[in-house]
Amino acid sequence: MWALPSTDIVLYALFVVALAAEAMTAALAAGKRSMDWAGVCMLGCITALGGGTIRDVLLGHYPLVWVQHPSFLLLTAGAAFATILIARVVHRLNTAFLVLDAIGLVVFTMAGCDVARQIDPSSSLIIVVVAGMITGCAGGVLRDILCNDVPLLFRAELYASVSIITGLFYSIGFGLKLNPELWTALTFVLGLSFRLLAIRYKWEMPKFVFDENRR
Repeated sequence: MWALPSTDIVLYALFVVALAAEAMTAALAAGKRSMDWAGVCMLGCITALGGGTIRDVLLGHYPLVWVQHPSFLLLTAGAAFATILIARVVHRLNTAFLVLDAIGLVVFTMAGCDVARQIDPSSSLIIVVVAGMITGCAGGVLRDILCNDVPLLFRAELYASVSIITGLFYSIGFGLKLNPELWTALTFVLGLSFRLLAIRYKWEMPKFVFDENRR
């Protein structure tokens, strides 16, 4: 890790923090559904690592991220379990977790794009961007499905759109062979700002409402 460029070290640290944050938010969702302790830890792992797992399976990238790095399983399960013990404190930190979730979305998206490019440097732009979006969003979809909710991805402020734009911006910069460290930093700032502004001003995609009784 410490041999990486400084920007990558920062992104790796943010990635680890985001994994823990995703697991903790999943634990709170599990608590609202009265899951047992094993269910809480399992949901935390699925939420934090599910997007990367689905991406790796679809791209044929093995070993899976949590198989290659078992410490990620311990981190996410531990963060979820810790949430059981300090749930009331965690619940009060809602704003902080919104920011951490936004960081996670951006960092996971960039990581997914990187994996797709490393597997096949000639991958088309759409494959790279979709890989990033799956990495950033799929874990939350799995969490909501397991909690019997309509996934946040389909019902709230801009989320997948942020991931797609982040992935596009990130991938185009590398395709043009621009300075990688500078472009990585710019992508992070762009994605994070876009997501936080969407939360602040409640930006949403147009909704499709169909009422069969209306004429």
